[in-house]
Amino acid sequence: MSPADSAEAPIYADLVEERGDVAAAARQAAEETLREADRLLDFSTLSVSAA
Repeated sequence: MSPADSAEAPIYADLVEERGDVAAAARQAAEETLREADRLLDFSTLSVSAA
């Protein structure tokens, strides 16, 4: 929710002030998890050996 939207939804602004922006924190945690998963699951450096 943008700052302009929170002006239209004062209850949301009050909740963010009291509890913090949970949606933004969840979004940041999800982005960090995706970056870590990409890093850990990067198999591009493995070479295929001839069997």
